[in-house]
Amino acid sequence: MAANGAAAQQAFAPVLAALATMQSTADRSHKTQAHEFLEQFQKSDQAWATNFGILQSSDAPVEAKLFAATTLKGKIVYDLHQLPRESLPSLRETLLGVLAAFRAGPKPIRMQLCVCLANLAIQMTEWKDVLPMVVSTLGNDAESIPCVLDFLRVLPEEVTEGRKINLTEDELTDRTKELLEDNAEQVMVLLTQYSRSSAAAANNPQLMECIQSWAREVPINDIVNSSLLDVILNGLSVDEPFEAAVDCICAIVRETRDVDECLNIISTLYPKILELRPKIAQAAEEEDAEVFKGISRIFAESGEAWVVLIARMPDRFRGLVEAVLESCARDKDRDAIRHTFNFWYELKQYLVLEKYMQARLQFVDVFSKLVDIMVGHLEYPKPESGNEKDLFEGDREQEEKFREFRHQMGDVLKDCCEVIGVTDCLSKSYELIQQWVSKYGPQASAGHVPEWQQLEAPLFSMRAMGRMVPQDENIMLPRLMPLIVQIPDQEKVRFQAVMTLGRYTSWTAEHPETLQPQLDYIMAAFHHPSKEVVRAAALSFKFFCNDCSRLLKDYIPQLQQFYTSVLDGLPTNSQDELTDGVASVLAEQPPETAYENLKLYCDPVIKTIMHLAQNAVDDKSKLAVADKLQIITIFIQWVVPYVPLGQPNPAVKYCEEIFPVLATIADNFSSHTPIIERVCRCWRYMVLSYRISMTPLLPQLADKLAAGFNASRQGCFLWATSSIIREFAPGTEGVDAQTVNAVFNFYSAQATTFLRALNDLPPEQLPDVIEDFYRLAIDALLYFPEQTIASPLTPSVLAAASTALTLLKEEPLMATLHFLRDFLGWGSDNPPVSEYGDVPHANPPEMQAAVKQLVSGQGEQLTQRIMTGMMYTFPRDCVPDASGVLLEMFALMPVEVAGWVKTTIGMLPAGSISSQEAERLMNNIQQRIQSNETRRIRTLLQDFTTSYRRRNVAPREGLGRLEATRFRFTG
Repeated sequence: MAANGAAAQQAFAPVLAALATMQSTADRSHKTQAHEFLEQFQKSDQAWATNFGILQSSDAPVEAKLFAATTLKGKIVYDLHQLPRESLPSLRETLLGVLAAFRAGPKPIRMQLCVCLANLAIQMTEWKDVLPMVVSTLGNDAESIPCVLDFLRVLPEEVTEGRKINLTEDELTDRTKELLEDNAEQVMVLLTQYSRSSAAAANNPQLMECIQSWAREVPINDIVNSSLLDVILNGLSVDEPFEAAVDCICAIVRETRDVDECLNIISTLYPKILELRPKIAQAAEEEDAEVFKGISRIFAESGEAWVVLIARMPDRFRGLVEAVLESCARDKDRDAIRHTFNFWYELKQYLVLEKYMQARLQFVDVFSKLVDIMVGHLEYPKPESGNEKDLFEGDREQEEKFREFRHQMGDVLKDCCEVIGVTDCLSKSYELIQQWVSKYGPQASAGHVPEWQQLEAPLFSMRAMGRMVPQDENIMLPRLMPLIVQIPDQEKVRFQAVMTLGRYTSWTAEHPETLQPQLDYIMAAFHHPSKEVVRAAALSFKFFCNDCSRLLKDYIPQLQQFYTSVLDGLPTNSQDELTDGVASVLAEQPPETAYENLKLYCDPVIKTIMHLAQNAVDDKSKLAVADKLQIITIFIQWVVPYVPLGQPNPAVKYCEEIFPVLATIADNFSSHTPIIERVCRCWRYMVLSYRISMTPLLPQLADKLAAGFNASRQGCFLWATSSIIREFAPGTEGVDAQTVNAVFNFYSAQATTFLRALNDLPPEQLPDVIEDFYRLAIDALLYFPEQTIASPLTPSVLAAASTALTLLKEEPLMATLHFLRDFLGWGSDNPPVSEYGDVPHANPPEMQAAVKQLVSGQGEQLTQRIMTGMMYTFPRDCVPDASGVLLEMFALMPVEVAGWVKTTIGMLPAGSISSQEAERLMNNIQQRIQSNETRRIRTLLQDFTTSYRRRNVAPREGLGRLEATRFRFTG
């Protein structure tokens, strides 16, 4: 397999040159050329000999040898079909020889070569004595042992990843048994002998890694009842193997999650793990963060694995729960505690069951202490510099971690609420706030709030627990709410207080006597100098209005004055939230007041829009127009008065008034996407909110949507069109045949414009338009199936779908594939259903025949495009829908589609697949068709295209790291 001498050096000289370019300061174009060359080289036939030549050369740099080893791994995994089967023994001997040469390192190269050998062993099914040959070839001297251990470690990992190897499921199952199950006992003997050979061997992290790797393959009882368990536990007292020992013991514990099957193992393991508890305090006192985190993780993962036993036998396993609690309490750096979050959640899931009520009672004190611990950890740090404006001393990453961490802690507090009750949890927050008020309240003033962290943390805990508090809680909240609205003004405290009030609005709706002070407190926050506090006020005001709208319905004029006075001074998102709030109150008004109320609130906004539009000359001013248009849409979404069928809708009357303004803006800003998107959104919600009451406006609206799409070719006009398709479908009460025909003709006009656009421009320039059109086409199929399938435009729409499938962008691809799946569904007895689960139409045989006829004309091209996409270009998330399209086609026309698949495979580049692989795929497809198991063809095609893509398209390892980094090699 290897090349030698000057000829070999000449063969790999271009590779070395390209690698040197990648690691140099050469310009981008030269690096791009080198990258492309290496990418092609990795997949070529010549790479086999060249890689071995580089590895065996004394002159090649170490970075090149790592690249060669990594490339060789890809060749063995994906390209073994390039070699004659009879050459595999020679490949094995050469690989073993090279691995022996690197047995002392560098370690990265040795690891890659071990992976190479493991993958060769998986595929070389005739090689039966893998373990004995590797051990005897590499030797058992001190220098060779690391190499043997590396191979033992990677073998189970690579077998587990065997799906990427070109073996059938049965072959892989058989090979897994031969390589793992049949070798498990021998591996245990080898590892045990090695662990006893010396103190250094017993403390070797590689030994721990091997045990961990084989923990899923060896009966876990054999490990736990062997001397290896003590070796692992002893490793927790030594620096070098500590991390590997933690990983190993956690892996062993995870294998005992089936507790009923592993009771004997757990009874042996649990006391030994409990003996580690003193290490928590020791590590905390010595401020050894890594040891503290590792030991805490062992207890947390043990708790997760045995959580059902904790619930069944709380007395016996209380020590484990207390150990996890202790690690939470002692975690000053808040770094280890994250390992415990899932344990508390899992334990809560059992304790809330009636079956485990006794255990719940026994752990009430634990969860009570847990609340105290969590609230304590919620406190912001006190900066050493004393700069209250920069609590994290400029460390933005640490600040972001703390923010994320607080919300995870909030989830634990929710768990505590379910175990010990919200009243007890809230009482703790109340006591902490009261303690602060008693101690520091007299000293507090605006701008000076001593020890504010001790006040802000219990407020945050209240906010976090809000979702758990029932609306009839009458013990703590009546005491807390008056306390909160008197809290002194410090930015973070005020922010938290405002956000907390916003969390309890559903409770406030049932306790109207508490509404006014809270609302006054929030409305005053709109004038706070802090932008964060103002944003919090807008969000909480929205929740107050949404939940307490019936209590505020008599305050329309006052709310309007407040709304008008603060609206323009808010950030865009806050303007939307404020509007959402007042609009929800308007929605509570009687239908006959809808027109007057919309005018009262919206007319000033419309005037502002007109003024802004007249002076909009740059992007910033145009975006301001778009933002104000969104406000009108929010009112239309909320204010939906009930009007009996046939009577005019007062909200539509207002829509008729503002329609000319919106139409003029759409005409004047047809090239500014944000503005026309907001106009179309407004029109869309007019239709969705007022439905057939919009009939008087329908002709004008359709004209504007058609003209707008024709002029701008922006997909938002199609998105708005879909609302009309949905609301004015055949069979809708109050929609006559003339309107139905007009609506479908409107769709046909939009489809014609779309097809012209796709004819004029490449699909890469129209991704959003393609997405919006095929979402519209899905609605047309669903609500107008007969007309759509019979339309003379449908063959062109299907052909356009084939064109759209050449795109690389996920969203238009998904829309197109969903359309195709729905279209093909009309060729069967089970047509697509609406989002509400309704089948709007039966599916007569004539429609099924029409769909099959259309597939006959377009199917071959669609098959080629879909399979090409699955093999080359589709994003991963598109593959299930793509294979679903092929499955639907097979269900309709199995023989024809099989022929199209065969044709497509025949068009693949020579050498990209073997003839045996292509033949095996087609034979399997034919077998599925003959046995009427077409649904199983989907898996065949997915596996085939995934394997093809991995081998021929996906980048191989070894390139991405070359340009950015030079490796550090350690033996």
